[in-house]
Amino acid sequence: MEFCPKCKALMVSKNGVLKCTRCGYEKKLDKNVINTYKTTEKVGKREAVIFTKSEVKTMPTVKKECPKCGNNEAYWWLQQTRRADESETRFFRCTKCKYTWREYD
Repeated sequence: MEFCPKCKALMVSKNGVLKCTRCGYEKKLDKNVINTYKTTEKVGKREAVIFTKSEVKTMPTVKKECPKCGNNEAYWWLQQTRRADESETRFFRCTKCKYTWREYD
């Protein structure tokens, strides 16, 4: 991998030439160096993932009582809301009514 001397962007190899992806700067490669920039991996077509529901449940859940509706299941996640030397804030979102609340340590 090599970076452009002008704009510091990534340069890609094609036909024995390194070309900057941002400003177009080109650098010809010596024959001794060309093989180190060749890629041999073939990338096939990517599969498309289509979600048919408007809400996909990907967050972890925990047994926690919602203070609004009394439901006993909530999604949870951690987020750094204060300084780095302080602990994260735990957020919960009710799986039933979608009410969101937080807890601190």
